[in-house]
Amino acid sequence: MRYDLSKEVNDKYSLRGRVFHKIREDILEGKYEPGKPIRETAISQDLGVSRTPVREALKQLELEGLVTSIPNKGTVVTGITEQDIIDIYAIRSLIEGLAARWAAIKITDKQLKELEEIIELTEFYTQKHNMEHLHELDTRFHEVIYEASNSKPLRHILSDFHHYVQKARMESIATPGRAQKSTQEHKAILEAIKNRDPDKAEKLTNLHVKNVAKNVMKYHKKADY
Repeated sequence: MRYDLSKEVNDKYSLRGRVFHKIREDILEGKYEPGKPIRETAISQDLGVSRTPVREALKQLELEGLVTSIPNKGTVVTGITEQDIIDIYAIRSLIEGLAARWAAIKITDKQLKELEEIIELTEFYTQKHNMEHLHELDTRFHEVIYEASNSKPLRHILSDFHHYVQKARMESIATPGRAQKSTQEHKAILEAIKNRDPDKAEKLTNLHVKNVAKNVMKYHKKADY
């Protein structure tokens, strides 16, 4: 089945942007394996677009380090390395703590209510062992905190980092006991934010991201990607 991006008239991105985000998402989700060539012609056919936006998207992806252009071989997928994951979580532990600190000061009642609803739904889907919904809720929990920090630069940086390790995160949250532990950590962070305690919110968020990193790397060392 062809994925016709040209029909997505309501997408906020230009055609070139939509192609870029689609290819990047496929790389991060593991559709294109590291070390494997990625073909302009095949992608343009799959997406229902010309080769020009695909070529431009691949150039942009090379700047991000997700693909590499090799003479006489073409474009090869680089993907996310183990060192990339380590670096991303080290940076995230610091910046997410700052997001939680600012959220504890600036968060609205509406955003607090959404966080509470996310926790309730997370507990429900944890009992159901529904990993797809748990991953979506985990992502949204952090997004609300980014939004509540009321900082566009911080939100942009963290959203990208969150997206870059999505495959590892999805597998990590499915490991035994991690979903329950993560929920308890989220509840503690939410309580600190509700109490308008920026120091505690930052400290608990730093610890939460470090715990996630440990679990992600534990999974990563066992996985073949």
